[in-house]
Amino acid sequence: MVCSFVLAAAAAATLACLSAAAAATGDLLPSSSETPLSFGDGYTQLFGDSNLALHGGGKRVHISLDERTGAGFASQAAYLHGHFSARVKLPADHTAGVVVAFYMSNGDVYERTHDELDFEFLGNVRGKEWRVQTNVYGNGSTAAGREERYGLWFDPTEDFHRYAIHWTRDRIIFYIDDTPIREMVRTESMGAQFPSKPMSLYATIWDGSSWATS
Repeated sequence: MVCSFVLAAAAAATLACLSAAAAATGDLLPSSSETPLSFGDGYTQLFGDSNLALHGGGKRVHISLDERTGAGFASQAAYLHGHFSARVKLPADHTAGVVVAFYMSNGDVYERTHDELDFEFLGNVRGKEWRVQTNVYGNGSTAAGREERYGLWFDPTEDFHRYAIHWTRDRIIFYIDDTPIREMVRTESMGAQFPSKPMSLYATIWDGSSWATS
């Protein structure tokens, strides 16, 4: 099972500008002119040895799952607010139990009070469609942002599609191909349940057979 990512809009220099704009205005519109970022400029492989392969001068990453292991990578820096996106092409055919994730987290720093913003793609049996779900963790809790699951209006295995997380101090928006699919607006009652600590960016493919297949 091979999944392909085209990296964009997560370079340290680019994100510094985007984060500053978000902090100053409280809003940040997704850009259709993001410059792809090479793997070596901003990311580190987490696991998977040869199951992670670079193409296109390091601007395209293939991560695969076999009987040994999956694969994953993470940004070298952590970010507080910004617009984060990747163009992703999912594996085809029988993918039941396969989980592909594009997400932000600080669980490596805050084990019990971590924040997290997730796109999770859940494979299926042959002939059935991939499903996508989003999660929002704030201070280790999903009380304010429990998972929501969606059907896709296209075949995510035929071509690359852009998935984006837009995160400011006041709101979180999940996009698919520049179409917003979920918005979470910060309220006073949420307190620390609204993600507010710097997070790193991750992409992984792994075996979720115990829960991620029907």
